[in-house]
Amino acid sequence: MTISIWRYSHLTLAISSTLFIVLASITGIILAFEPISDKLSPYDVVDINTVSIQETIAVLQKNYDEVITLDVDENGFVAANVVLKNGKSDTFYINPKTGEKVGEIVQKKPIFEFATNLHRSLFLKSTGRFIIGFVSFLLLLISITGVILIAKRQGGFSKIFSKIIKEDFNQYYHIIIGRYTLIPIIIITLTGVYLSLDRFSVLPKDNSKHVEIAQNKTQQNNASIDFFQSTKLDEVKSIEFPFSKDEEDYYYVKLTDKEVAVNQITGQIISLKKQPLVTFGAYYSLLLHTGKGSILWSFVLLLSCFAILFFIFSGFAMTLKRRKKTSLVKNKFTKDEAEYIILVGSETGSTFNFATAFYNALTTSGKRVFLSELNQYTTYKKATNIIIFAATYGEGEAPINATKFIQKIEKVQQQNILNFSVVGFGSKEYTQYCKFAILVHANLQLQDNFTPTLPIFKVNNQSFSDFDQWLQEWNAFYKMELTITSENLLSSKKKEQEFKVVRKTEINIDETFLIQLKSTKKTKFESGDLLSITPKNETRSRLYSIAKVDDTILLSIKKHEFGLCSKYINSLHKEDTMIANIQKNVAFRLPQKTKEVILIANGTGIAPFLGMIHQKKSKTKVHLFWGARTKESFKIYKNDIHTALENNTLTSFHAAYSQEEKEKVYVQDLLINHGTLIANTIHNGGLIMICGSIYMEKGVTKVLEEITKKHLQSSLHKFKENNQIKTDCY
Repeated sequence: MTISIWRYSHLTLAISSTLFIVLASITGIILAFEPISDKLSPYDVVDINTVSIQETIAVLQKNYDEVITLDVDENGFVAANVVLKNGKSDTFYINPKTGEKVGEIVQKKPIFEFATNLHRSLFLKSTGRFIIGFVSFLLLLISITGVILIAKRQGGFSKIFSKIIKEDFNQYYHIIIGRYTLIPIIIITLTGVYLSLDRFSVLPKDNSKHVEIAQNKTQQNNASIDFFQSTKLDEVKSIEFPFSKDEEDYYYVKLTDKEVAVNQITGQIISLKKQPLVTFGAYYSLLLHTGKGSILWSFVLLLSCFAILFFIFSGFAMTLKRRKKTSLVKNKFTKDEAEYIILVGSETGSTFNFATAFYNALTTSGKRVFLSELNQYTTYKKATNIIIFAATYGEGEAPINATKFIQKIEKVQQQNILNFSVVGFGSKEYTQYCKFAILVHANLQLQDNFTPTLPIFKVNNQSFSDFDQWLQEWNAFYKMELTITSENLLSSKKKEQEFKVVRKTEINIDETFLIQLKSTKKTKFESGDLLSITPKNETRSRLYSIAKVDDTILLSIKKHEFGLCSKYINSLHKEDTMIANIQKNVAFRLPQKTKEVILIANGTGIAPFLGMIHQKKSKTKVHLFWGARTKESFKIYKNDIHTALENNTLTSFHAAYSQEEKEKVYVQDLLINHGTLIANTIHNGGLIMICGSIYMEKGVTKVLEEITKKHLQSSLHKFKENNQIKTDCY
């Protein structure tokens, strides 16, 4: 419940202030260049923290008939207003060591003048200043609610900088950029609010006055040496020179924290006025808000303004995507007509894809099904089965559309006994993995009208392989034959792209070939992602694991006798084009920081590993175990493997050929022979990745179980739970 409050607050604040924040950010980007431009001007001729007031006053009085004022700006430029020998007055930048003119006063460029007026007041004077000040306050609130949302998602404030699971581009970088620009953005907003409050006199006024200092006649002239010589120009904001030689006319020297009046004859400080904290705060707020005097801080402000624009874009993109994903199917039956009830709890909407695919499979098999959200839980007159798909948010909290479910379980009395099963969706990267689903399962078990049919099942990182395993268990229990493919999980048809064939090998003894494709448009993908291809005149597409090699897609395809897609791909020639789309498969990527990885594949399952090995830049040790029918099968991969071994991107390669000897040898047999290597790898936190057929995966899993028991006296389940076993098998 709390998460929805923060999320709605974050969204509402963003919506209500978007236009003004966009304007402020764009003008902020323009204005960030002003201090950079000023700082690069050639008037900073000497380091002013090495020049005393005494030194500069002396050279000015020597070079000019009269000196009226001296100003030192944030860039370290020293400007003097003087009367020249010809009697004319002028103001220009000087060299504070020689008093010589070094340049004319820089005039504000029209573009900065325009941006400043728009940024400060929207050209609306006081009304605009109030709006901008209020928007700064809203942006501060958006930042605070954003921090709370990140903390909730990561499992607490102490874990804000812990690893982010990359489920979606916008979501991932919304968080990543957000946590690194948080402090600059809070400074921008706080100083913006402060300056607005100061502008509208909300803050206490500066009522401080000069306080006279008792004079010491025995120290005449020494005081002049003490103050003017000991005070460097970098501490000075301005000096107002005596109007005449009358002893009653003083030097007025304004420093950052005080203003002093100095007797021009005796050199003693006559009076002193300390700057109040309000004025002091306004000065530094202006510096921090504008970046004046610092190229580095101006650059930080520039990046922060770009970040704010990205937050607006990515935030709305995520909201639209979430709404699109959570669009429920149009139920064919009412809740009181349905036999099967599917309820969904999803934070991002991704779990709806699985629920909808399951709904479609049940409906196709002739069942009466009703799909809804967990918060819509109510009575169901004819239902006998309830299936719950529940994601978990942050510290084990319920997703936004499931916050009321556990409370409703006890209040809503069902008329029938309901068989139930719970599927949890989450990521093992989080300590509270599937916690909400566990709570749901536990609470249902406490109710008299609910009977569990299957143990709670957890799906890691939206793994289709995990989900398919649950489906098989479901089919076995209910004696059904529901079929769901990974394509059924697509909520909408992905945007298709054109790919050109750049290379294709001859088909080998196993009816297998390699084909290399290049997108005609710039696109991002990684080894382990999937390429969805639909043959001409076909409605059903097939998925192939991608190897990324020099920004091209390398596929390993086995041509099946009745495989329309594999035949279609095999019919392509170099320079031919085909239409396909790339699907992200973030759960099956080679990690960068793992010390050692075991790759296991059979047949064309080697494809994504070829790309991972080719791309690898880390020092990770990689061992590849591969199974095929004959040595001839290896020829099309031979060059890639040998190159990887020579370049040390592949540490070792082990192949098993089932048709070469009388006694068949499979990839799992290789694993038994290297049990120590495998056990040490996962014992030391390494990773095992498996790609290929489901049949191979079952055999490999059985062997891995034996290895962990023998060498580590531990179940393989422990390492699965620790996310050290990744599979992509079909």
